[in-house]
Amino acid sequence: MDKLTNKLHQAAALPEKVIQFGEGNFLRAFADWMLHQMNKQGLFEGRAVLVQPIAEGLSRQINDQDGLYTLFLRGLKNGQPHEEQEIISSVSRCLNPYGEWEECLRCAENPDIEFVISNTTEAGITFDVADKLNNEPPVSFPGKLTAYLYHRFNHFEGDAGKGMVILPCELIDRNGDNLKKVVLELAALWKLPAAFSEWIEQHNYFLNTLVDRVVTGYPRDEIKELEARLGYQDAIIDTGELFHLWVIEGPEHLAERLPFTEAGLNVIWTNDMTPYRTRKVRILNGAHTSSVPAAFLYGLDTVGEMMDHEVLGKYVQQIVFDEIVPSINLEKDMLTDFAASVMDRFRNPFIKHYLLSILLNSSSKFKARVLPSILEYQSMHGKLPEKLTFSMAALIAVYKDGKVDGTGMQARREQGEFVMKDDVPVLEFFEQVWSGFDGSKAAANQVASKVLANTTIWGQDLNRVTGLTDKVGNYLYSIATDGMHSTMRNLVG
Repeated sequence: MDKLTNKLHQAAALPEKVIQFGEGNFLRAFADWMLHQMNKQGLFEGRAVLVQPIAEGLSRQINDQDGLYTLFLRGLKNGQPHEEQEIISSVSRCLNPYGEWEECLRCAENPDIEFVISNTTEAGITFDVADKLNNEPPVSFPGKLTAYLYHRFNHFEGDAGKGMVILPCELIDRNGDNLKKVVLELAALWKLPAAFSEWIEQHNYFLNTLVDRVVTGYPRDEIKELEARLGYQDAIIDTGELFHLWVIEGPEHLAERLPFTEAGLNVIWTNDMTPYRTRKVRILNGAHTSSVPAAFLYGLDTVGEMMDHEVLGKYVQQIVFDEIVPSINLEKDMLTDFAASVMDRFRNPFIKHYLLSILLNSSSKFKARVLPSILEYQSMHGKLPEKLTFSMAALIAVYKDGKVDGTGMQARREQGEFVMKDDVPVLEFFEQVWSGFDGSKAAANQVASKVLANTTIWGQDLNRVTGLTDKVGNYLYSIATDGMHSTMRNLVG
């Protein structure tokens, strides 16, 4: 406990500079960890007051520990397993707005609090026409933020210097732009003064951001072992991977107020985050989405098993370095360096990432993450990428022999039955398409043609892509007749 007591005394002198909507595992292992790193070097000297987004949350546990918690970061470093542990002291307290809304609004009166950080799930940044300013609190996160900013606007009488720097971490494209749009829509709905909307537009920064760190959260399966090592109990221990990246689209002068890079953190300030988003979606997310269907049907269960497998490990490498990277028209070193870090992250022995969970809603993921690589590779190189085209066939094969049952699909691989989760209309479509399959090559081609023609899934008729229907049909026939093992060995070489 001496460690905790010392940390508490050191942190207690630091003022609150951030209000953070979200008290969960991710932000505590990401943004609050970064604040802590800056504080250690005397570069920020401030703490975050947290606001839990929903009525049930961690405010009691956080406050019981005076905001302190232990963070374990684990992964591969120079090819070897590596672990770092630290008591994080950048959190001052946590408020529950469903009983302490007035206290939340009082934070708006604090001139030291000039930053907002949020992570309220992807669905958190939405316009709720039923939300009201006089709710205590407003229901939605944008509603809470609008009420908070309006209170600050009134308290400081519209002072231009009291605007906020707002960094949403929700995983939606251009999250800052979308949040600002909703705040202004709520201001109009609530008939707030035009001067307030002008203050929002002119004196507040809503920054688009991209966040990247796998956070595995409370280590339930190993908590006794970890607490025995620590010598104290911690109800809110957090765990995550070593890798971190925060891309922030905003003016350079803000980097001086938030000196992440000066502290040696992997934070990129840019005037255009599009290349970084493309890189992450196509390489990191695309590698998962394109490799997992084949690995799962092969009989594997986790990403770690996939990376260690003699066939599947090579398959992932070939997909990423031979096909995804060459399909992206960006600076190659930027792409290959990131791709190499992704391979290490996939091999992280401390993270057990189940393939079946990655298969959730695969059709929409494939459209956003993999299809652009297929189409752009063909455009740039005049031919289809073999492994990525095969990955589409592997995804279609996952639904073979499946039967829709409620909101899921009872499906089967050689190792036994499993439940495939996707939008019910998508599951029903694949069940219907596969129902006419008789094992022939012509039937495999017909399955491919029908799937590729589904504009609801793909946004276009993919039968128009030269050679795609025949290739996918051939791969489907091989998977159905020769099996995934034989097909993949021939494919990978």
